[in-house]
Amino acid sequence: MSKKRRTRIFSKIDELPAELREEVNWMLYSPAYTYLDIALWLQENNYDISRSAVGRYALRQNAVAQKLREAQEQTKALVNVIKQNPEADYTEATMQMLMSELTKKIASAQEEFDEMDLDKAGRLVVAISRTKVYKDRVKADLMKKVDLAFTKFKDQIPQVIKNDPDLSRRMEELLEEAKALVLTDE
Repeated sequence: MSKKRRTRIFSKIDELPAELREEVNWMLYSPAYTYLDIALWLQENNYDISRSAVGRYALRQNAVAQKLREAQEQTKALVNVIKQNPEADYTEATMQMLMSELTKKIASAQEEFDEMDLDKAGRLVVAISRTKVYKDRVKADLMKKVDLAFTKFKDQIPQVIKNDPDLSRRMEELLEEAKALVLTDE
């Protein structure tokens, strides 16, 4: 059984010189031109390209532009989250965005997914899992260091405040409250 090979879509417009292709792109974004107007203009410039070829090219360009707009919106949203929550966990937000996009890809391209090598799909899942494990390990290491620092500080309080046991006890209480806040998962 031969495996279907996916080929890159390439149109006659892609073969145009860069300056003409830019002009076609500009005309596509202008509401003043129809696909027929663009095809006729190309024919006047000695390029035999049909109205339907222009339409197919426009659909591809619009899909690419839409993906770029979506990526820009996601980036803006992430930047806003970072600005509003400097202490936020950005790796988690990034992983959620990646998982969301991977889910969309799987849902919208079942044929491509069916053709994806099992090895490649497995590597993607493993890469995402490794990222989660690494994030959890870094968090656990940080919690151990915070716990160690608070314990050392707590042990030094009585030596520093020998003459005032009430102050020493209150400092320890405040320290425990601070430690609880640092070690919370929120």
